[in-house]
Amino acid sequence: MAEDREILREVWDGRVPVCIQLASEDHNTLSAPDPYYLMVPRLSYFPLLMDKVRKHFLRFISPDLHEEEMWLESDGMPLKWHYPVGVLFDLHCGGSSLPWALTAHFSHFPEHDLIRCPSREVVESHFMSSVKEADGLKHRGQIITNMQSKDHKQLWMGLCNDKFDQFWAINCKLMECLPEEGFKFIPFRIHFPCQPSLQRLIKPQTDDGRKVTLEELLQEFLPRGEGDRVVIQGIEVPRDTPLQWMSEHLSHPDNFLHICHIPTQG
Repeated sequence: MAEDREILREVWDGRVPVCIQLASEDHNTLSAPDPYYLMVPRLSYFPLLMDKVRKHFLRFISPDLHEEEMWLESDGMPLKWHYPVGVLFDLHCGGSSLPWALTAHFSHFPEHDLIRCPSREVVESHFMSSVKEADGLKHRGQIITNMQSKDHKQLWMGLCNDKFDQFWAINCKLMECLPEEGFKFIPFRIHFPCQPSLQRLIKPQTDDGRKVTLEELLQEFLPRGEGDRVVIQGIEVPRDTPLQWMSEHLSHPDNFLHICHIPTQG
């Protein structure tokens, strides 16, 4: 990997300011409780960050809701917990208004829109499945298969504890490749605000050795309207950027490149 540690560190340190309010139908007090403010890592997942938020609001809800699963909503849109925080922010807010206003619910779980997340172990299982899928695309699964279970756990705990060095000591192995070849395929997903995400196969270079760029990926897989924005890690990446470089430097901890398509409003 042509590692650029400063870029990796900047991506890792990305944060989103959020303001979480309790849904009006859930609190049993005369006045609404104070909202909960926090800075959340873009690369993490909401279920890993919500323990303090849950405890804050438990005092204000009926006891029969205490064991219910808490879920979040942004401007009427239930948030998919298995998407990284930064992806959800880019899709549903994009910094148009800060802090990002969210609503916490303890009732009326939207079964048709969200999958349940009863524990942190479910998040870990989802995360490791994505890492294994990404390595299958990049190295035919050879790297992740040869790792020990303690390496898998170090990846996970590095993410959970926001420890850059702990995480990258293992993740650097998943980014290894021959410079002249790159990965077998680039793990990527294109996300839309109100549609299922899209995932296809694409190689980082052509048969004659030319590097494939973001523009070529978008032309092949994404019908765009004039003025539509494409956001990766909170920024609009130059369209001539090689996919191999992006995969090495701008992927999320699950080793996927998450591309957000933001259509023009109106």
